[in-house]
Amino acid sequence: MAFTTDNVQVFLAVLDKGSFSAAARALGRVPSAVSMAIGHLEAELDLLLFDRSGREPQPTAAAGSLEPQARLLAAQLRQLDAQALALTQGLESRLTLAIAPELLSARWSTPLATLAQDYPLLDVEVLAAPQADALRLLHEGRVQLALVFERPSLDGREGFEEVGSEVLVAVMAPSHPVLQATQGGSLLREQHLTTTRQIVVASRDLATTDPRFVFARHTWRTDNPVAALGLISAGLGWGWLPLSFVQPHVDSGALQVLAFENLTNRLQLWVDVVWSKERPLGLAARRFVELMAANRLSEQISCAKPQERLKYRIPVNGTAFVCRVFLPPGRQAQFDPFDRSAQWSTLRAPCTCNSHATPLCLPHPTRTPLLR
Repeated sequence: MAFTTDNVQVFLAVLDKGSFSAAARALGRVPSAVSMAIGHLEAELDLLLFDRSGREPQPTAAAGSLEPQARLLAAQLRQLDAQALALTQGLESRLTLAIAPELLSARWSTPLATLAQDYPLLDVEVLAAPQADALRLLHEGRVQLALVFERPSLDGREGFEEVGSEVLVAVMAPSHPVLQATQGGSLLREQHLTTTRQIVVASRDLATTDPRFVFARHTWRTDNPVAALGLISAGLGWGWLPLSFVQPHVDSGALQVLAFENLTNRLQLWVDVVWSKERPLGLAARRFVELMAANRLSEQISCAKPQERLKYRIPVNGTAFVCRVFLPPGRQAQFDPFDRSAQWSTLRAPCTCNSHATPLCLPHPTRTPLLR
């Protein structure tokens, strides 16, 4: 076989550096070894790759023709080496995520982009499934991670990392008879929710429902928020949907956020990445969790206002932490949320800043980060 890992590297080095001596310095070899490697390659291919008639070797047309494939081969070999190294460190061959459909617009693709760079040969599968179904897939071992809303109660089989929050609002089409009857400006009450058909995004298992989201006596079910949006927009009922998802439709007038006389139309839920404690996580899954947590932290810090001393929840391995941050104008806080040596204070509290982070006013000092 003419091309090998070694002579491809030498061939590209000579092309890039322009001479045998410069390529030798880049590769940590002597010039004669580089010249000999190119000579052996030319002999095996029966092609002249470099014209040596001048002071420096000049690539021939044959070398130019082989260059694109040689570079592709070198990149693939680097990917193969990186994948092999990662496998020795516990990298799984496939990472499968189950995501609650209401969270498909959340920022989970950015961490996957980082994983694609770090582990280019990793296979990734993303499944959209209602929350109960996503957790069932997790416990069955079909997926390694589930991105879901906070659960009504903790399950001892599950580990989780809080990575954000989402606001659900009750919406209805302006043409719905309930809203048509209140055009005089009167506000709705809870009985309007219980007596009006509700469109519920729920599990495919009819016996499984989340009581936090079911208010009405009469419900229609779907496992997809896009289908729910279509049903609600058609005036067939009301439903809870993520504010970020329905906001464009509210702005266009296709939907209306319901206004109530005796309750707040805002259901804020934490968003968690969940895994099974019964199965060890692979390298990519652990890295994904870390990236999601770090992404949440960067969003929190970006919410800070200049010249304010603020506290932020920083989720680490399922525990909520708080740190005090002082930000002068034009400067950003910089610290490591995974530093276990720091003295952190535990707290769980709601978020409102950009729908993600709330400044928390705590009386006692915590860690002050470095400033840049």
